[in-house]
Amino acid sequence: MSEPVPPEQVFGWPVRVYWEDTDAGGIVFYANYLKYFERSRTEWLRALGIEQGALRNSSGGMFVVSEAQVRYLQPARLDDELIVTARPTETGRASLTIQQQAWLKADSGNRLLCEASIRIGWVDATTYRPARIPQTLLEILK
Repeated sequence: MSEPVPPEQVFGWPVRVYWEDTDAGGIVFYANYLKYFERSRTEWLRALGIEQGALRNSSGGMFVVSEAQVRYLQPARLDDELIVTARPTETGRASLTIQQQAWLKADSGNRLLCEASIRIGWVDATTYRPARIPQTLLEILK
């Protein structure tokens, strides 16, 4: 997970660190990176023309996180500007693995702060049982 992803191959979403994101030490609370990654994945899908609520209503299915591996490298602090990326690395019939990174925007060059491998699975929205991702959706995601 530690190699930077080339900028032309990723979706990036800007995030500003607010007071509510920090802990008593003035750094981003570790669990908030998962929120940043979720927002980036949601906006990545939206950029592909996929709005998750409408998708659930039209297909009867939805994505859920089934696994997350996170590595923290450096802290982000209050008022920092971040770029949070999303890039699918594996696409299966019922799940996707997405590599995500949180970068600190800096004049001297962006610095990698946190990275994760997130696996999302497709489930039936009523029963929450695993299901196959609709073929039309797979074609968009590849």
